[in-house]
Amino acid sequence: MKNQLMTAAVYSRYGSPEVISIAQVVKPEPKPNEVLIRIHATTVTSGDVRMRKADPFLIRFFSGLFTPKAPILGHELAGVVEAVGETVTRFKVGDRVFGSTGMRSGTHAEYICVAEDAAIAHTPDSLAHGEAATLAVGALTALHFIHAAALQRGEHILIHGASGSIGSAAVQLATAMGATVTAVCSTANVELMRTLGADHVIDHTKQDFTKSDHTYDVIFSTVGRTSYAASKHRLVDKGRYVTSAAAGSDYRHMLTSKLFGGHKVIGGVSNAGASGIARIRELVNAGRLKAVIDRHFTLKSIAEAHRYVDQGHKRGNVVIDVAA
Repeated sequence: MKNQLMTAAVYSRYGSPEVISIAQVVKPEPKPNEVLIRIHATTVTSGDVRMRKADPFLIRFFSGLFTPKAPILGHELAGVVEAVGETVTRFKVGDRVFGSTGMRSGTHAEYICVAEDAAIAHTPDSLAHGEAATLAVGALTALHFIHAAALQRGEHILIHGASGSIGSAAVQLATAMGATVTAVCSTANVELMRTLGADHVIDHTKQDFTKSDHTYDVIFSTVGRTSYAASKHRLVDKGRYVTSAAAGSDYRHMLTSKLFGGHKVIGGVSNAGASGIARIRELVNAGRLKAVIDRHFTLKSIAEAHRYVDQGHKRGNVVIDVAA
């Protein structure tokens, strides 16, 4: 039956969490190559907050100059396949799945249609929906940049912003690869970093890693609170600086490093798709990657979740229980 409705969190203008409201919208129908997923859990990430606020302003050039083109935010999901298109072979009705919509949004809703070759996979049996939803964007982003840095076993990596969704995944992934990991976080998260496998932990409220004597093969900035210029003297001669939240000056260094050599400075966005989510699934099943959840909110209280993430102190991931 066409034009059935579903509940979704929507926004029609940029601004504070109050621009988010709960509404009834048209439930999507799968195309021949798509699966319709009943979403049980999603997340609110720092990326969702930046999209909601259009901060930085550059966001408006692809999300809508004056008003958002896509009224539903959200990039991570876990749920159950409710229907499949006629050409779909990888999934069937009733399958538990998790994954990411990539550059597309739309998971802050009861349903979404996703192409079967997108970044989705069968949810490991060991994971609840809320856990699975957190192991998409953050882990995929961390995986992308660790690979971009060409991190090798035995190398030393410093992860700045290690307690966030990207950082907490990066600590685990780098540890699984056999690297020596130094995590930078606040006092409240020091013990968490140790439980995730970090070899060394720097409490940024007590120590500035840029003023230490230690050097690293890779520095991974996940929260945009440092820059290549501020930390380049902490890299070895052939060191690499990677960032998922580039400072303004980093873009110039990305260009000059390509033109003139020296330290590699790498930014951009994650492009890890179906192969990336399959690797995440393997790591979960092997016990080398686990969910880090700060707190849960219902879909109806999603504006409150945005206010919480706005504070910039979340520990791991903030889950939205859509089916609750």
